[in-house]
Amino acid sequence: MLTEVTATRYLAPLRSGGSVPAVIEADDLGTYVVKFTGSAQGVKALVAEVIVGELARRLGLRVPELVLAHFDPAIAAHEPHQEVRDLLNASPGLNLGMDYLPGARDFTPEVARACTLDPLEAGRIIWLDALTVNVDRTVHSSNLMVWPTFGTAPPRLWLIDHGAALVFHHRWDASAPEKAYDFRHHALGHFAPDTRAADADLAPRVTEELLRETTAEVPDAWLADEPGFASPAEVRDAYVNYLSARVKASEAWLPTDFPTREELAAEEALRAARTQRGRPDWLKRVPDLHGKPAAEQDWSVHLG
Repeated sequence: MLTEVTATRYLAPLRSGGSVPAVIEADDLGTYVVKFTGSAQGVKALVAEVIVGELARRLGLRVPELVLAHFDPAIAAHEPHQEVRDLLNASPGLNLGMDYLPGARDFTPEVARACTLDPLEAGRIIWLDALTVNVDRTVHSSNLMVWPTFGTAPPRLWLIDHGAALVFHHRWDASAPEKAYDFRHHALGHFAPDTRAADADLAPRVTEELLRETTAEVPDAWLADEPGFASPAEVRDAYVNYLSARVKASEAWLPTDFPTREELAAEEALRAARTQRGRPDWLKRVPDLHGKPAAEQDWSVHLG
């Protein structure tokens, strides 16, 4: 089961993402990035974080340790921003923490250009995203971190932010397990990912037993009151059944056709040209920032 900790010190919010997580210190002397139950994405985003993150870990991919973090908004009474305070006050009790990686860097397009990556590792990450329908790991929003960035250990890719995965749990009766999604713009698509080798390696390992272990990590309170289900156990069964059916249908959704860096650049240039042509003359003098990555996030500035 996930370790439970209690937040003892609130350091700062992280405003680079829509969920506005916060960096906290806990009673185990660890530092965590906490995502809150009161965020606009709701509890289902935390459910997806747990299921996908723990499934990735069991398949040998790198994910910062997840913990269940007990949070008392009183420790953040000094937070000056009213909207952030409203989020914190709406999130007492159990929230989700992710181990803080000091000095970690976002896997931006600039970082990617200087990076080499084994095709099988790229394929394994893409395979996981395709299985769990994670549509939020694109060239402009990779949700990947590079860590460590100093010392003698080689830098490695770490998977973060899976709240947008498992899109089927927003409409249980409207998504077929064999449905394919467009992963052409995946953040790792231009690393020649060997998704077929990844499928041969990972698909046999995603058993019903493994999925039941993973879904058991989700607190009952986050699965309660799901429309159409009588109990958290029924909701867990639905996740297990859907993902079991999806892994068996991998041949139908396995992504294999990825554009090169040059093709992506050409597509982006064509899109920018179309956008520019559609602007009125006065607006053509305003830089087009659509689709550009957010400024690189440096968590170390929040630790003082």
